[in-house]
Amino acid sequence: MIVEPAHRPGGAPGAGPRSERQEAPMATDPAPDAVVPTVRLLSPGPDELLRSHRAHWARRRRLERQLHDGASLRISALALRIGVMRHRIAQSAPDLDETIDELQEQLHAVLQELRDVAGHIYPTLLDEAGLGPALREAADRSEAVVRVVAPDGRFDPAAEGAAYFAVADVLSSLGGVFRDVTVTVTAEERALVVVLDEVPVDAGGRMLDEVAGLGGTIDVTGGTGVGTITARIPCA
Repeated sequence: MIVEPAHRPGGAPGAGPRSERQEAPMATDPAPDAVVPTVRLLSPGPDELLRSHRAHWARRRRLERQLHDGASLRISALALRIGVMRHRIAQSAPDLDETIDELQEQLHAVLQELRDVAGHIYPTLLDEAGLGPALREAADRSEAVVRVVAPDGRFDPAAEGAAYFAVADVLSSLGGVFRDVTVTVTAEERALVVVLDEVPVDAGGRMLDEVAGLGGTIDVTGGTGVGTITARIPCA
């Protein structure tokens, strides 16, 4: 956010924002004729907005890794240790066997919930393997018949994240009547380009919500029915 000092009546400049290192003066009541300076908040410029969105995607990746490498691994290790305990105490305390089963089921349920949350933040497969494998997984979950054509190379993490969620949202909304959907991923002049063929073109608006923050664009071909949506997302 950009902060711009406003101006006093008569053209005198108003006081700018106080530095964090300045010592605040003693609080006093303003004089009756004193002019209280006003600070105007301006919308961020394009460059600052772009940096903000890239930082947003970096935070999402860090959160996913924290869940995957922290809580998820600890729960998995705990479930294994409980399984080992079962074999050690089975003979001396057989009545605990059912309790251990319940504990393991609860741990597995919590672990799955953590994985679901992590996937909505930034899919583990996208982080580890890239856009192509992540989109193929999303295609497998779709009711439609989807073919994904993507290179093995990696793109800018922020661009990959925006592209993934934009496409996955469209694929999840497709019914079984869509039997010939194609998702093509290519690199073009420092940009990630994703083309969706044989999809409802009105999904372009939702895709734009995901890519616009990174300076991405959406082109729609096919009128108001089924057609082609092309997303272009600049890479850092």
